[in-house]
Amino acid sequence: MSERAFQLEHGGQWVKGKMAPTFGPLGPWLVTPDELGDVQNLPLWLELNGKRIQNSSTSDMIFPISKLVSYISQFVVLEAGDVITTGTPPGVGLGMKPEQYLKPGDVMKLSVEGLGVQEQTVARWDDQ
Repeated sequence: MSERAFQLEHGGQWVKGKMAPTFGPLGPWLVTPDELGDVQNLPLWLELNGKRIQNSSTSDMIFPISKLVSYISQFVVLEAGDVITTGTPPGVGLGMKPEQYLKPGDVMKLSVEGLGVQEQTVARWDDQ
């Protein structure tokens, strides 16, 4: 989830559009690497209102997971259970022609192989 107005209309870092309540759901499962297999080759997808709009793999990441962990470790102490969130595969609404943004009532369903399936219905964050 991204609040594009925060990101595009107020300049600076993209992180401010990712921090609203409910914007970073995790789960339904958290697992250890030995339970998951090759973390650099996990299929992932996202459907919006029943239409698959993202279909990719962690093998398509710009930077390998090991490089991300190594780089981030130079600045923060990572501990067991920490989660590093990264970008998203191609198919985001901002990149569509015409642009397509989430609206209340939209249903997102997504999965990373080995981690289960999530489903969320979009609501206004200030109505929560």
